[in-house]
Amino acid sequence: MRRQSSTTRAGLRGTVRAVNGLTSRWAAAASADGGTVFSAPGVWPLLAFLADGASGTARAELSAAVGLPADEAASAARELLAAMDRVRGMDAALGLWTRRTLILRDAWRDGVPVDALGVLTGDPGVDAAALDAWAARRTGGLIERVPAELAPDTELVLASALALRADWVTPFEPQPLTPTAGPWRGRRIAGLQRSAPGLDAVRIGRGPAGRVTGVTLRGAPAGDGDRGGDAHRDRYGDVDVQLLLGEPHMTPGDVLTTGLGMLTDDVPTTSGDELAPGPAGPGAVLRETLADTRDEPPHVALCTVEFTLDAEHDLLAPPGVFGLAAASERRPGSFPGISDRPPRVESARQTATATFGPTGFRAAAVTAVTMDWMGLPSHPTTELAVTVDRPFGFLAVHRTSRLVLAAGWVTDPEPYREDEDH
Repeated sequence: MRRQSSTTRAGLRGTVRAVNGLTSRWAAAASADGGTVFSAPGVWPLLAFLADGASGTARAELSAAVGLPADEAASAARELLAAMDRVRGMDAALGLWTRRTLILRDAWRDGVPVDALGVLTGDPGVDAAALDAWAARRTGGLIERVPAELAPDTELVLASALALRADWVTPFEPQPLTPTAGPWRGRRIAGLQRSAPGLDAVRIGRGPAGRVTGVTLRGAPAGDGDRGGDAHRDRYGDVDVQLLLGEPHMTPGDVLTTGLGMLTDDVPTTSGDELAPGPAGPGAVLRETLADTRDEPPHVALCTVEFTLDAEHDLLAPPGVFGLAAASERRPGSFPGISDRPPRVESARQTATATFGPTGFRAAAVTAVTMDWMGLPSHPTTELAVTVDRPFGFLAVHRTSRLVLAAGWVTDPEPYREDEDH
């Protein structure tokens, strides 16, 4: 990233901690049933802008999910988007689409730094085609659709698109791999192998659930080596990939949250150049070996596998992770800062993909929040109000024959009890 003032850097560090906090909570809630990929930076700015326009319970829940006071969230989101756009090898964009009849509050609309500002026609097919074209363009074709659940009454779509591209400074050599133990035992899979000088790319962390071996892979931004910086930065770029291997009993959440703690030094770690000979951590052994040349420096011999992951996430499903419970309830008034009409979150989803191969890493995420409006009464009508607050009778009637199956009279309704949840 370009040079920034100390005040800006301090504010960005706080935002990064907040976004990583969302990553940690999301990782802890991840299912252990299969592979997945997700991007908290794709979700976080959307939650922050929603928090800025929310009130009441929705504002409190979104603020907790964002990890910042709601009145600071929008400025932090703008700062985060600008910072991500400066990362070499990364593209970050924000899009906002609304119905023509929807009038947004100027303060909220002007605070959302959109890459695309579009109009929803009310035809889900036409609108989806426009949004999908934006997603494909902003992710270089890695993701070809916006995961928005569009309906004729959808009034607003707020979406983000992130794309990462990095080529390995030290490429891998493809070769078959047949594990002799573990869940992949006996399978012939696409292995990758490489050797790189130095041991400090490996760190062993000790988290609450067990040890994790972390390996840092340096990347250079693919096709982007001319974006300023000195020779070191041109060689290495801004994107690293961390491989994390935990102990066999650890869950995905255990491993990922420990890895996050290793990044922030909240988990005690030992660097590879501090390890003693012998077993060092999950999958890691420090040993003496023979070299082809005299005075060959210590090195890391890494063997891993190629992978491609695709995932879809319903952000309304994990309770408490994204702070959208009250925001999505069918009741008006949660977002008075967005419009004078009472909005609610209709859907919130993310599509993510990642590919790890011999020459580099590619990843993308498109996140979309759609909103509809509950609709305050706007036309004259007639209302018949009925209040049953004294003794009354009832009939249970067979619908087709009009046969009265039961009849009665109520004089003693159940009392309200303060200690019961109604």
